[in-house]
Amino acid sequence: MFDFLIPWLPMIGAGVAWMVTICLLILGFIGTLVPFLPGHLILFFAAVGHWLMLRDDSGVEWWTFVALGFLLVVSQVMEFMSGAIGTRWFGGTRWGAAGALIGGIVGIFFMPFGLILGPLIGSMLCEFVFAKKEVRPATVSGVGSVLGTLAGLIIKVIVGVVMIVWFVVDVIWI
Repeated sequence: MFDFLIPWLPMIGAGVAWMVTICLLILGFIGTLVPFLPGHLILFFAAVGHWLMLRDDSGVEWWTFVALGFLLVVSQVMEFMSGAIGTRWFGGTRWGAAGALIGGIVGIFFMPFGLILGPLIGSMLCEFVFAKKEVRPATVSGVGSVLGTLAGLIIKVIVGVVMIVWFVVDVIWI
């Protein structure tokens, strides 16, 4: 009854694989913009899923998985450390950097404002309580954590775009 579909099955399968891959790439890019979606992990799984669905016809090489995995790790480290790096950059102490890191982790549970307020409050609080800093230096340290967090978010988006471009270049041109 459906024998006429047999010659078309490979093309239908490749079309479905490409639709799934493109949907995952779009969702992964959105995840780099939206804090509660693991965008880089979704981008990595888009490449893995594409390879699993098409195998030899996928065009994905082993070094792409290595590069995407490395970029995934770099983006996650930068996302968690950016507030602490900003605090240190603006003259904060180790206590302020630790407070920004802890505040960023706690801030995840109070989306979306917690991502900005968590490092700010954590850095300022630790500078006041543990480093015994005055109001102005503690505030500068807290503002540094906010600017570092924003820089981390920008880096996160840039890394996501690099991951997408890397995958597309590997699949299409190489």
